[in-house]
Amino acid sequence: MFRWPARALLICACAATLFAQEGSTIRVNVNLVHAVATVKNTAGQIVGTLGKDDFEIFDNGVRQQVAVFEHQTEQKLSVALLVDISGSTAKDLAYEADAASRFVHALLAEGNPADAVKLYAFNWQVWEGTPNFTRDTKTLSARLKTMRAEAGTALYDAVYLAARELEPREGRKVIVVVTDGGDTVSKKDSHAALQEVQIADAIIYPIVVTPITNEVGRNIGGEHVLQFMAEGTGGRIFMPAIGVALDKAFTEILAELRTQYLLGYYPTNKNNDGSYRKIQVKTTRKDIAVRARPGYRAKS
Repeated sequence: MFRWPARALLICACAATLFAQEGSTIRVNVNLVHAVATVKNTAGQIVGTLGKDDFEIFDNGVRQQVAVFEHQTEQKLSVALLVDISGSTAKDLAYEADAASRFVHALLAEGNPADAVKLYAFNWQVWEGTPNFTRDTKTLSARLKTMRAEAGTALYDAVYLAARELEPREGRKVIVVVTDGGDTVSKKDSHAALQEVQIADAIIYPIVVTPITNEVGRNIGGEHVLQFMAEGTGGRIFMPAIGVALDKAFTEILAELRTQYLLGYYPTNKNNDGSYRKIQVKTTRKDIAVRARPGYRAKS
């Protein structure tokens, strides 16, 4: 068997180390951090007319220079639509599928022509309703109509998988989850799922359909986890009953997606230490409030 000389091995090892260090330095220098911001006034109405100078952004309390500013309608959108088809959703699944179909048609009818949706269904395992992100509304609607409910709920596995597939995509990345509560059979836990979503720079919008208004009989713990995941990514949780309220939840998500802002900055702290850093996005106006992801994890 051929063996490398010790000197050659040492030279290769040193070169590899230097290359890794240089590559790491380059990644830090070009590590653009971005935050998607939703802005509303005191009446709860979306404000989509602000300019760059109306925003301030802080990284671990240190003010940063806004290097990128765009209205989100200019950014292409990738939406992972996750639908719970566990046994407990059987009664309402047909209406949920119809509402999701209406959302998909409205989303792709306007906006950026590069916007795309990928459908996932989950029960005891995760199913890819479409093999890729697509603009084919006929296929998406047909797949939604053929879903059948059975067995357990692999919610966190579904979120984890969707985030992994969203990560390499450019532009805005969003996960919309339609479910009736918590997880029962996932191999991944909520922390792993949330971390993957944060790595992908995606936003989660959970829609927790609650036919039971009384807390008795509902998965309150699961609802709290989904709210935590939404807040941890700059998203928002909805808890509608089946019917008109469900359509309204989809409509509000659509309105936010069409009026959000993209802010980007190069952190003054260039240490690639893998630490979690807090982000705070503010406006210079007193009559409006901003919702954005609360932080990110630095490169390691």
